[in-house]
Amino acid sequence: MDDLDLATVTDDFNFLNYEVSDNVAVITVNRPDALNALNSDVLFELSVAFELAEADLEVKALIITGTGRAFIAGADIANLQKLSDPFSGREASLGGQDVMNSLAALPFPTIAAINGFALGGGLELALAADIRVASNEARMGLPEVSLGLIPGYGGTQRLARLIGIGRALDLIYTGRHVKAEEAMQLGIVNRVSDDALATAKEVAAQILKNAPVALGLAKEAVVRGLDVTLNQGLEIEADLFGIVSTTEDMTEGTTAFLEKRAADFQGK
Repeated sequence: MDDLDLATVTDDFNFLNYEVSDNVAVITVNRPDALNALNSDVLFELSVAFELAEADLEVKALIITGTGRAFIAGADIANLQKLSDPFSGREASLGGQDVMNSLAALPFPTIAAINGFALGGGLELALAADIRVASNEARMGLPEVSLGLIPGYGGTQRLARLIGIGRALDLIYTGRHVKAEEAMQLGIVNRVSDDALATAKEVAAQILKNAPVALGLAKEAVVRGLDVTLNQGLEIEADLFGIVSTTEDMTEGTTAFLEKRAADFQGK
């Protein structure tokens, strides 16, 4: 996508800021008066932003964060209150899941910089990223049962896969909020820092020193392997190892190692 097209689309965003620098797309949810709550407009803009990032050959990694006191403080409750039948509830859930899935399916590394409250749909969005970095002020939880609901944007599935059934059900049943340090102990977040976005950018920069093709195939191996047996997963790994062994980046990386110099990866 050329610069003109990108600028045209991003200028139409009402609730997101989108920028690309040093091969990293940074998406900032910008609805601070509502603590960046997810309504249909925000969900739509997020889906467009993820498509933009995937189509942009300059983008090799993505960070998502929020403006102000919140990462995303949940779904818009006023919208949820309008749900009145199983069909509309199911469609609302599937619509939110589609947005989370589009983040999870991006072919490059993704990082959630959790700068504040990440509750309900906000935590569900963060769970769809590959890596989560939380600020010391961050608070996380899935409080849907306190509203007579259950997590509907993937939280019941992704959280249990990430931290185990018992820990996930503890958080879902109680609806309690956890601070950043406890979230790291539980395995919800990978790192805690004073500045989540700055740390996320540092992590992205460290990741992008490595071969882009290898990063994408490593992500594919892990994700595809989660849904199969160990032996089937090992077959997937071997197949992808075979593919990566034929890349120019592999030749460059191994040659650079033997010549004791930094590799110059071209993503080929």
